[in-house]
Amino acid sequence: MADSRDLIQRVEREIAASRTTSATPAGQTDAPRAADEAHIEAINQVFALFRLNYHNQYYAAYPDQAQINQIKKLWLDALGEFPVEQILRGAKYAIEHSEYLPTLHRMLECCTASLQGLGLPAPRDAYLEACNAASPKSAQPWSHPAVYLAGRDSDWFFLSSEPEQRTWPVFRERYQGYCAAVLRGEDLEIPAPAALEQQPGTPMTLEERQDALRALRASTGFE
Repeated sequence: MADSRDLIQRVEREIAASRTTSATPAGQTDAPRAADEAHIEAINQVFALFRLNYHNQYYAAYPDQAQINQIKKLWLDALGEFPVEQILRGAKYAIEHSEYLPTLHRMLECCTASLQGLGLPAPRDAYLEACNAASPKSAQPWSHPAVYLAGRDSDWFFLSSEPEQRTWPVFRERYQGYCAAVLRGEDLEIPAPAALEQQPGTPMTLEERQDALRALRASTGFE
């Protein structure tokens, strides 16, 4: 158990360290190759945590290394939509809330739960919220600023005019970046909506509207 606690503490230190060592702005991700390597390392750490915490269950479920490698690839594909920080937090959540070795389905639930604790919707829910939001966008009741910011960075017109197979990967990448920022402790804000009028005009009286109509008819030649 001492080794398990040490590994959990290591994961927590790496999450905390990412606040100061990450040079990637919120809403953006590193190059695909670097991102893949980070996710691979996260999956390896998750399985190391599970091996220490669920020793007998782990070896009963994964009896040989070839099987473990195949399962890791499956988990990597399924968890790829989550930021690395969220995957590590999801593993910690699973260990703290279950005495049984998590399945992939349970791990997905734990990753989502680690977001929901911070008010962040699941990536798919965030995508649908962004695509269906009315205008003006910044004036809508967003579930979390990360959803608005990811939609803005993806380009609202792009989200509304292109097919899902193109828009979903773009939005997911932007949303991952903002979720990672929130998990690092950053505060996100939605810009205040621009005022359409600094001082709304006074409604025209009936006489003024009639005068304006006569002027319009005169200028167009219609009487």
